[in-house]
Amino acid sequence: MTVKTIVSYFLILLVLVFTVIGILGIWDVIDLDQVLQKILSSLIVIFAASAVVLFIFAVLIREPEEKKE
Repeated sequence: MTVKTIVSYFLILLVLVFTVIGILGIWDVIDLDQVLQKILSSLIVIFAASAVVLFIFAVLIREPEEKKE
């Protein structure tokens, strides 16, 4: 399984979770104010961590390309 496939499934899972939370908030099953703050702060942390991981892969782990002559 490739990284692209894993990330795609993870994003689909996130969409489903946020949809369920949104529907529960619309129907007043849960208090949406605290949940939205926690979701947004969690997404910021995930974004920052993924930016660092992308930087590490792009700069440090990248193998040098062979020159074609």
